[in-house]
Amino acid sequence: MSNNNEKKGSKKKLIITVIVIAVAAFLAHRLGLADHISMDNLNRLQTWIQGFGAIAPVVYILLWVAACVFFLPGLPIAILGGVAFDPIPAIIYASVGSTLGATAAFLIGRYAARGMVEGWIEGNDQVKKIDEGVKKNGWRMLMITRMVPVFPFNLQNYVYGLTDIKVLTYALVSWICMLPGTIAYIMAASALARGEGDLGTTFMYLGVAALFFVLLSMIPKFLAKKHGNMVEDIK
Repeated sequence: MSNNNEKKGSKKKLIITVIVIAVAAFLAHRLGLADHISMDNLNRLQTWIQGFGAIAPVVYILLWVAACVFFLPGLPIAILGGVAFDPIPAIIYASVGSTLGATAAFLIGRYAARGMVEGWIEGNDQVKKIDEGVKKNGWRMLMITRMVPVFPFNLQNYVYGLTDIKVLTYALVSWICMLPGTIAYIMAASALARGEGDLGTTFMYLGVAALFFVLLSMIPKFLAKKHGNMVEDIK
């Protein structure tokens, strides 16, 4: 009897999730969101986000959540933050938004649409290796897949929902691993957006961005050397 109730509950969750995602996708289409999210349309995206005035940071954070859930490109959104806001607030907004988005997709994969996600990745050897890696190495497997580009970022969010990793651990490790890239791209975008202003500030922003880009280039090599077996296992 309890199994039947659990199955009904799972089906109900799946139906609700599919409806919510469908409605959100429809609204995104009606608002022209899909057309905006590209590097070519960055200026139009900037105008769009700034048009919300005081609530622009909230919309920007929600934009990050939508990007993670609906597999939208994150790079234009990160750069948008550096163009539309001052650097420090932009880093905060992007960090909060990307972490909330990653966690939302994780929870969808774990609870609301588990069957659907399992169908996406059925027969995928990399996913099986990640699951085994989490059981063996815990949060270190998440750190490796976040910092070494061997597995698509947005798909990771759903995949990890099927593993045994705890949601708070997932959110914290994801936030830490995403922060250097967030800082690098936003500082670079801020420097370019303010190129006609104070040159000292511009060069300072570029210097910070360059420092983090160098860091991002070194981390995968360091992890590959230190955790070579784990990296090879998921290639």
